[in-house]
Amino acid sequence: MRFDPSFLDEIRARVPVSEVARVKVKLKKQGREWRGLSPFNAEKTPSFYVNDQKGFWHDFSSGKHGDGFTFLMETEGLSFPEAVERLAALAGLPLPVRTSADEAQQKKRASLTEVLELAAAFFEKQLKGVEGREARAYLERREIAPTSQKHFRLGYAPASRYALRDDLAAKGVSLEAMIETGLLIHGEDIPVPYDRFRNRLMFPICDRAGAPIAFGGRALEADAQAKYLNSPETPLFHKGATLYNLHNARKAAHEAGTVIAVEGYIDAIAMTAAGFPNVVAPLGTAITPEQLELLWRLAEEPMLCLDGDKAGLKAAYRAVDTALPLLGPGRTLRFALLPGGQDPDELLRAGGRAAVEEALSAPLPLVEMLWRRETQDAGLDTPEKRAGLKRRLNEIAGLIQDQTLREEYRRDLANRLSRLFGGQRSQERFRPRGEYLRRSGPERSWRAGPNEPSGPVRIGSALGNSPLFKGERQKVSPRECLILLILVNHPRLLADNIEELAALELEAAEANALRNLLLQSAFDFGGEDAGAETATLIEAIDRAGLTAFLSRLRGMEAHASLWNVRPGAASLDAEVSLKQALALHRRASPLSREKNTTEARLAADPTQEDQARLAEIQKHLTTLEGTEAALEGFGLTTGRVRRIL
Repeated sequence: MRFDPSFLDEIRARVPVSEVARVKVKLKKQGREWRGLSPFNAEKTPSFYVNDQKGFWHDFSSGKHGDGFTFLMETEGLSFPEAVERLAALAGLPLPVRTSADEAQQKKRASLTEVLELAAAFFEKQLKGVEGREARAYLERREIAPTSQKHFRLGYAPASRYALRDDLAAKGVSLEAMIETGLLIHGEDIPVPYDRFRNRLMFPICDRAGAPIAFGGRALEADAQAKYLNSPETPLFHKGATLYNLHNARKAAHEAGTVIAVEGYIDAIAMTAAGFPNVVAPLGTAITPEQLELLWRLAEEPMLCLDGDKAGLKAAYRAVDTALPLLGPGRTLRFALLPGGQDPDELLRAGGRAAVEEALSAPLPLVEMLWRRETQDAGLDTPEKRAGLKRRLNEIAGLIQDQTLREEYRRDLANRLSRLFGGQRSQERFRPRGEYLRRSGPERSWRAGPNEPSGPVRIGSALGNSPLFKGERQKVSPRECLILLILVNHPRLLADNIEELAALELEAAEANALRNLLLQSAFDFGGEDAGAETATLIEAIDRAGLTAFLSRLRGMEAHASLWNVRPGAASLDAEVSLKQALALHRRASPLSREKNTTEARLAADPTQEDQARLAEIQKHLTTLEGTEAALEGFGLTTGRVRRIL
């Protein structure tokens, strides 16, 4: 459901962020802010700040920030509509009125949920009764304690064809509602609809709020046609878009920073009982894109915990294929393959919690699973087979939609190929053994063995004089200097640009230290005396031991002669320059990272393809530098403002 911005603003106005955050964080007043320990990381020194005037919180230990809605989403795993509903109730505001069609649909869903709630209660009662004896014995053999049975609302479906139907009918539930919720089997050739689940241990499947929307049933008869049976697709239940135990696991997953996906109901229950509450399970099929999206809402790197046998590996490989087109920065998978072909429940009973902890302690990244699949049992004894492997890996990496990540995968896989084929580089060609790197002078090159058909790759003077070869520490770029100096000289710009500043990627450690100090001081400025505020900030910089670094930045400022950086420049001029510099930095940062990576590879093992790529990157950076040079110009102080971006 979409919410009108004015409605969200009204909630923000009525419910201060500090009121939302203090439920999780013990806050203390500090100036115009509230301060407390991070709710995301264990710490002794407070790094969590709230400013009610700005309606904003920031956690320095994790880098997370946002408003009241975001805080609930980050700490409790709520969806945005759920967070809005929670805060609207605190604000005393009714949710917006929906259309008549929305209301009718909502009423229908509510009535169907009530039917499933009645069914869940019926199954729970049957498990405790005489007919549930066999199901209770099964749970005892599987070491599922009564507390876990109650927590997961386990039940039993009697063997009778009409037990559930007759019970619900006695409570006024219509036959149509039972059919629509998937509780009955019906059809043209079935004159009397009958219970879908019979003589089965029952597992309620719930939505994010914990309401039952479907069931899974485990057969208790050895010769049952289907060992596990799930509800069919219904208006409430879509199998591929649901995860078992999601309602219980999402808060624990946010607190732990990760979520564990196992294969079955029993595995999820056993893991929870063993102290792993951040566990979910797909519903008996290969994991789907929709389920991956649910996992990524809980954690950036969900862990798939699978049996280490052939079936487990097959499931892992299918998950790799499903995930590849969806990957991106902060969206990947890890894989924990359990020893001895055991599932989590078996491993827990055999080795206890410690055995599972050990298996989860060193998960494999997705790229490793991909590599294992493509190289396991692969014959690579001929050039044709090696070329085929190289082509397959390149095509598979091409499935990744995010361009930066796609290129990183190709480089990683190329490096693995190089090691696999005996130290050869593999992107466009392979180099034979016997080459070496000569490092005697500004022009360095590798020389090949006698069979090398092409000439040496030359490293030019620019790379030869780089910190990678000369051992110098990296310097602060003029752009980083510009951003930091504008903020130091115009501290009132800090609060309005805090999100950009928090996400800023800086090279030097001292630059990051100054950035962090500025973030902590962001909400301290905004009075009438700008000069006094700047002096206060300078004192804080001095106490932090960053005065020498600031002097170094000011020296760079004098070289750049950017007058609109200085304290006397008009505030709007400084803000325009800051916005431009931040925009350029966002464009240049990925290129700079790739440049550093490429230079590092060239320093260790030069190739023509890396040399060509470095030239291409440098060309893009030079173009950006040309745009950056246009920042220098006239502003309000002289009557004109130039906007470059």
